[in-house]
Amino acid sequence: MTDLSNFPERSQVPPEQTWNLESIFPTPADWETACSMLEGELPSLAAYQGRLSEGAATLLAFLELYQRSAAIMDRIFTYAFNAYSVDTSDSDAAARVGQARSLFAQHAAAVAFVNPELVSIGLERLRQWIQSAPELAFLGHYLDRLETLQEHVASDEVEQLLALVTDPFSSPTSIYSMLNNADLTFKPATSARGESLEVGQTTIDDLTSHPDRLVRRTAWENYADGYLAFKNTLAATLIASVKQDVFNMRARRYPTTLHASLQANFIPVEVFHNLVAVFQQNLPTWQRYWRLRRKALGFDRLHVWDVEAPLTGGKPSVTYQQAVDWICEGMAPLGEEYVAALRRGCLEERWVDRACNKGKRQGAYSSGAYGTRPFILMSYVDDLFSLSTLAHELGHSLHSYYSRATQPYLYSRYGLFVAEVASNFNQAMVRDYLFRTRPEREFQIALIEEAMSNYHRYFFLMPTLARFELEMHQRAERGAALSAAGMVELMADLFSEGYGGEVDFDRQRVGITWAEFGHLYQGYYVYQYGTGISGAHALARRVLDGVPEAAESYLDFLKAGGSLYPLDALRLAGVDLSSPEPVQVAFANLASFVDKLEELLG
Repeated sequence: MTDLSNFPERSQVPPEQTWNLESIFPTPADWETACSMLEGELPSLAAYQGRLSEGAATLLAFLELYQRSAAIMDRIFTYAFNAYSVDTSDSDAAARVGQARSLFAQHAAAVAFVNPELVSIGLERLRQWIQSAPELAFLGHYLDRLETLQEHVASDEVEQLLALVTDPFSSPTSIYSMLNNADLTFKPATSARGESLEVGQTTIDDLTSHPDRLVRRTAWENYADGYLAFKNTLAATLIASVKQDVFNMRARRYPTTLHASLQANFIPVEVFHNLVAVFQQNLPTWQRYWRLRRKALGFDRLHVWDVEAPLTGGKPSVTYQQAVDWICEGMAPLGEEYVAALRRGCLEERWVDRACNKGKRQGAYSSGAYGTRPFILMSYVDDLFSLSTLAHELGHSLHSYYSRATQPYLYSRYGLFVAEVASNFNQAMVRDYLFRTRPEREFQIALIEEAMSNYHRYFFLMPTLARFELEMHQRAERGAALSAAGMVELMADLFSEGYGGEVDFDRQRVGITWAEFGHLYQGYYVYQYGTGISGAHALARRVLDGVPEAAESYLDFLKAGGSLYPLDALRLAGVDLSSPEPVQVAFANLASFVDKLEELLG
């Protein structure tokens, strides 16, 4: 068990455990200089308003200026947000995030005229320009997307207004982040020996999988109680975010917030409904797993704090270096170039901020910008779960690494829908490698526990949260009353259905789960974990089974970035997520883990 009870201050963390943000801007002063330079370019961008119809040359000149300025904007935001994320108590870093958000809104407002103006020029005329000016050929897919969405493009004035409100509309997210990562405190957990263990964002996962049942219970209860103490404030921020989604839905003339989120990203709403339907059909698999877990642990009743209790005498210790080695070996089927970039990023170029320190924000993520290296935030604690998290975030990072190296800025970014496939793909590949090369019974059980924990998050918690946010948005669309008490009750009802009587839980403490996930501040984000893990396992199976050119097709998918529609990019790799079949197959894979665990436990 890693000792996480005493965190160092950020200033005490060894540099090799941190990411190299100085590779973006050497100092905060250099960051300020970049902000000033970008502010100076905003009038030049805005000066193109009303001029794009002059012809192909003018359009090309604008696009070159836009792509250069947008890349700088992304670097400015990446530097500010990442510096704040590793120390949310740093008021200067928090101020830079606010400044970056404001500048982002100004930049967006300066170019808000573009889509309305392109629509007014006429897509047919624009395609003729592309034919006459090969330098504009890259714009073809962008125009196809614009044609699909043109009925939802507003006038110049409305588009500028919508861009400007992105800054004040970020307030719920900012408030939640500050409360969640900097101000919220929790009572310590207590061990059977009377020890006091610090509960925080970087320790909660470790504590709720602790072998001491009292530690698990007190950590889980105290963590939930910390959120319950602020349930009304947290509800107010989330309700504000949901109402903003409703505002955007109406401003862009979509029938529902679900359509506004999915169709704007070229995903049919049926994909969301397919996931939820298959999830509900397969709840008995989860309930069977919990029965098995209860029997294996020897408990009369299984409680929520037992769902990740260890089933073996001890967790395998996995150092950071060992994790990198195993991940590289697991990803070897993708070729030497992929593995070399991954190893270099982890061990030489400091992509990964892996330290556990005071003030570090919750969870893990991959970030970066056009022209920068990838950056990964996590808190590494020498176990299989941290290895899996690292593999997951490296999937995101290598996706960005290839898309930025291959595509122009316009297509270097890709949607969350495909992003979650790339991240889960790495986990599936590495897990398969470890299952094949580490046959020891204890290690196999620990691997299944890690896999089930991953599935629990992506194939139980996230679909349940997706159902919660759909209902919340539908209530807001109808103008129904929203309150903290109602949100807690809704969440508890959904978990009750999922647990099916196999898991005992406190309705208030389970009902506050929605407050523990900042993902809900990005409308309809969480369902993509379920579709992502489904697509990932289908693609990993193709590579592992030696399907001809499966690895090459997967790399082509990574390189495509945003140059294809999401479902088309995944079809290029070899999976069709417009169908419920990959989700059903992923649930079959989940059931096979339960079978294997039952066999290992005798």
